[in-house]
Amino acid sequence: MTRMLTSALAPTFIATLGLAGNCSAQDLRIPGFTGTNYGDWKTTGLAFRLGPVSGDALVRLGIENSRDNRVISSQMEGDGPTGTITSPPFKIARKYISFLISGGDYERDTCLNLLVNGKIVKSATGWKSDRLAPASWDVRKFMGQTAQVQIVDEAGGDWGHINVDQIVQTDKPERLPVVTEPLYQESLRPQFHFTARQWTMDRLNPREKQEGWVNDLNGLIYYDGEYHLFAQRWAKCWIHAVSRDLIHWTELEPAFWEEKLDSGVQSGTIVVDYNNTSGLSPNKANPAMIAFWPRFDNRSQCLSYSLDHGRTWKHYDKNPILVYPERDPKVFWYAPGNHWVMILYGNGQYHILTSANLLNWKDEHKPIPNSFECPDFFELPVDGNAGNKKWVLIQGNGQYSIGSFDGAEFKEETARYSVDIGPNFYATQTWANTDTGDGRRIQAAWMRGQSFPDMPFNQQVSFPCELTLRSTANGLRVFREPIREIAQLHKGQDTWTNRTLKANEVLPLEPAGRLFHIKAEVSIPEGAKLTFNIRGVPVVLTSDTIESGTRPAAVAGHVRTVEILVDRASIEAFVNGGEISSTRFVLPGENGLSVKAEGASVGIQSLIVYALASAWPNGVGD
Repeated sequence: MTRMLTSALAPTFIATLGLAGNCSAQDLRIPGFTGTNYGDWKTTGLAFRLGPVSGDALVRLGIENSRDNRVISSQMEGDGPTGTITSPPFKIARKYISFLISGGDYERDTCLNLLVNGKIVKSATGWKSDRLAPASWDVRKFMGQTAQVQIVDEAGGDWGHINVDQIVQTDKPERLPVVTEPLYQESLRPQFHFTARQWTMDRLNPREKQEGWVNDLNGLIYYDGEYHLFAQRWAKCWIHAVSRDLIHWTELEPAFWEEKLDSGVQSGTIVVDYNNTSGLSPNKANPAMIAFWPRFDNRSQCLSYSLDHGRTWKHYDKNPILVYPERDPKVFWYAPGNHWVMILYGNGQYHILTSANLLNWKDEHKPIPNSFECPDFFELPVDGNAGNKKWVLIQGNGQYSIGSFDGAEFKEETARYSVDIGPNFYATQTWANTDTGDGRRIQAAWMRGQSFPDMPFNQQVSFPCELTLRSTANGLRVFREPIREIAQLHKGQDTWTNRTLKANEVLPLEPAGRLFHIKAEVSIPEGAKLTFNIRGVPVVLTSDTIESGTRPAAVAGHVRTVEILVDRASIEAFVNGGEISSTRFVLPGENGLSVKAEGASVGIQSLIVYALASAWPNGVGD
């Protein structure tokens, strides 16, 4: 619909593609409709059957800021009717597609889509307001291709409608997209920590910042040479990425969405049903990947499955498989008992259920008290001895305990300790099924509590770390240290050996860039302090503690080694091979590295600073 240029044009309703409110002679119109009907646009369902909204109807429906006095709206008969309306094909010939939009904010269900070759490549929603607001898409990479715009209303409840005005092609949009920088080259994009791409969805509400959102990690699993990373996106879908080395990630389309609007798809786990115990695969040669998750009601335990290595997913047609007032299912195969185990969180406890086929479950009535969300549970060898293993239970808040498990009951044998002391470590999970690979138990966490101003993504995942169970002077402890694959990103190093820093002496490290892997062997006497200044952010070591974003935490003996990963928006520190780690979100305000001794002289046996390359295929190292 074109902007009203003169009062004589007010009765005319013309659909165009270009910039709302900034129309020029060079803006391009899409073949479409005039007057009171949609002409060559194709409709389905009932939502758009009464034609464009104009005049008094705009006032009655509360639709504000129309530029054409003709608005495509699914609100004429309330929020109940559903349907779609799709434009005739047109060729993309300008840098941007601009429009005015309002109404519901339901991704996929109340939205304006851009289709190229029949596939949704861009999408936008309103923000639960009927005041039309300008927005635009950057479509330069689709230049010359044939496209269509489609307006969708598949929502029947509150705010189950969509309003669109003045869709135009232009080189001068009234409101630019959130970010026009190339994907993975955005100024604050972490370069070796996983972050989600923006997908297709643009939202107008600046308070929500849901573009490229990641929260709880789900269903981490290794299968046929691929590491799969799944994570919640506001419990509307599970995002999905794959990697062969845990460094270079390819983000796929979201694995699956909620079954219906606002039903929810919350945190859970994934297994590979090699023996086809569920019968969901036609044959054992092609085992199903099966995802377990609860709906928003925290009672309905559901599953979805894939028969093509996670590329496409189907919701089980008999969901829910279990009605049980809990959530966050952790499912795994318990080989000694030849059965599956599910751990569910609820009412401050983990409940243990068992099953022979993944579809029918029995409560063992042996709960684990004083528990907290998102459980992870697995065996680790003690000091690398495969003949002596212990079970480790890690809770969503990062607290872990060690004990024994007989397939139905977990007996804690230790107190609960922090697997990471950092302020941004939450909802951690480990990759399952790695016994079919190299056997390492590798962990990542949602780095909760971050903000990336003016970026098309939000939140990041901690760098993958290998977990081991080792004896210390204080008993068994879980150690976590960065996976060895970090060396793939090394692109140069500076080395210092056999240095003694006198009290108050500063050693400038001064490497170029913003991405680093730092490794040091140190001797810190009592009363002394060694501070790494990481782009203006301190990591402080004493003879027996580390302080990085939280209060000092003590090691079992003396601090001997430190390892630090520095990305654009994080610092992760590890002492004594991972006896203590700290995962921390930061946006440093300066560049540069240095190390300073205080209180007494400090010995540095070795110090290596590796500059790092970007892990993204079209990213840029710093």
